[in-house]
Amino acid sequence: MPKRNLMNLRKTPNNRFDLSNPLARSLQEQQCKLRAKPYGHGFAGQANVRPTLLTQRNFVIGDTGMRASGMATMFILGMILCACTTRSNKESGLLKINESVREVNYKGKISLYGETHGAKKILDKEIEIWNDYYQKGNRHLFVELPYYTAEYLNAWMKEDNDKILDEIYADWQGTASYNPDTYAFYKIIKAKCPDTVFHGTDVGHQYNTTGKRFLLELEERHLTKTKEYKLAQEAIEQGEKYYNGENSIYRENTMVANFIREAERINNENIVGIYGSAHTGLNSLDNSGKIPCMANQLNKVYANSIQSTDLSFLAKDIEPVRVDKIIVNNKEYVAYYYGKQDLNGYKGYIYREFWILDGAYDDLKNKEKTGDYLPYYNYPMIVDIKQIYVIDYTKKDQTKHRMYYRTDGEMRDGELISNNIDID
Repeated sequence: MPKRNLMNLRKTPNNRFDLSNPLARSLQEQQCKLRAKPYGHGFAGQANVRPTLLTQRNFVIGDTGMRASGMATMFILGMILCACTTRSNKESGLLKINESVREVNYKGKISLYGETHGAKKILDKEIEIWNDYYQKGNRHLFVELPYYTAEYLNAWMKEDNDKILDEIYADWQGTASYNPDTYAFYKIIKAKCPDTVFHGTDVGHQYNTTGKRFLLELEERHLTKTKEYKLAQEAIEQGEKYYNGENSIYRENTMVANFIREAERINNENIVGIYGSAHTGLNSLDNSGKIPCMANQLNKVYANSIQSTDLSFLAKDIEPVRVDKIIVNNKEYVAYYYGKQDLNGYKGYIYREFWILDGAYDDLKNKEKTGDYLPYYNYPMIVDIKQIYVIDYTKKDQTKHRMYYRTDGEMRDGELISNNIDID
């Protein structure tokens, strides 16, 4: 089977895709807990999951006042921001920088939770988790939102109406957060945990809508010399850089710098953070596979003060849509159908569909691997080892291309992968 060109769509200013992978960053930890049934966001910066179409060898993918900071923290921020803005340092310098910088002023505890953006099961679990922390006295919730969006949410928490939330929600159209479950998530947080303080640490998503409106309101109130105005401007500049030429490495590094800045504002109180699971693995790389992800970098900065839990597997615990039959090498197999993933806009593709072939592994375990592979997080369901998966790719001209993947428990770059096999 000939090798195929990778369709590597990271982001566009209009569609806001960055191929952040909100699906099962540390799924291997969950496989022993939730065996796959025979089957079957960002927050606001992220569009709905944009899957990898085809993979090839060596490919890895994965959206109030500041007190004075100490010299150690300023040093960290300066070094990380340097890594963000200097291209030659992005890929080669960051590891050395973060390995050498460990002292910060913050002395509290950090609990991170990785999610699939917009998934109801996960949002419900996050409400439960945050409510438990809240009842124990926690108030600071770090989220994968820009600074100005979190500040708007904090203002809305004090209002007796939903005008601010409605405006934010309208700006999220086209992202994974533009769904009623995400809207309900914030409403429930306000009702159950009214003293929650949101901290936005992402780059400036929606900079031309939410961000612009935030600045205009401060300008109308003659507050252009405030720290709130300055931080909002910085977030907007970050968003403009990201959507107009910078890559996921820039975003990851900037999220680290923003997180450290926000942690310095809260007088060592404990932090709970909710982010896409692409950012929360304590030992994981970012989407580029070239630098540590956000949590990995923070783990080096905060040493033993940080923990991370991946919730993304909850979105994959699903039932089959139907049961089909597929013939492979003249043998008929029961095939459990997992449904479709939308691929509109991907160089002529419309969607792809997933099946698991019941009992086919032993028959096909010796088939030759082509060299192409697909990480587990691309699948819409929990993936089990020693299984055969069928994926049909449908193009705009309605032609279909079928590929077979085998799960042998193999890992590459810290991720469990399925290998494409040659059936012929």
